[in-house]
Amino acid sequence: MTLAEVKELLETEQEKRELTIEQNYALAHALKFAKLDAKKSRKLVESLMKIEPLTEAHACKLVDVMPKYPDEVRTLFAKERFVLDPDMIENILETIRKSE
Repeated sequence: MTLAEVKELLETEQEKRELTIEQNYALAHALKFAKLDAKKSRKLVESLMKIEPLTEAHACKLVDVMPKYPDEVRTLFAKERFVLDPDMIENILETIRKSE
């Protein structure tokens, strides 16, 4: 789930009832850092998941951060057991650029 989706979910819940302190903190964070709306972010996640070996978790993190440079992508994948080649990184960045 992306930050934009969390923001949408919490805003909907806020209309129905009072949010807990933790939920208010999460909503404040999502409002500050979500860079796309929920529909666009989900569409971008689906586009990124077509790139092997990205999972939904990887795609969500990429959508939340919206990296602009190859080093930012490499940083997000530093702990993974696979290495992204330069063509794959450029493919990721190009997919993100198209969504902006």
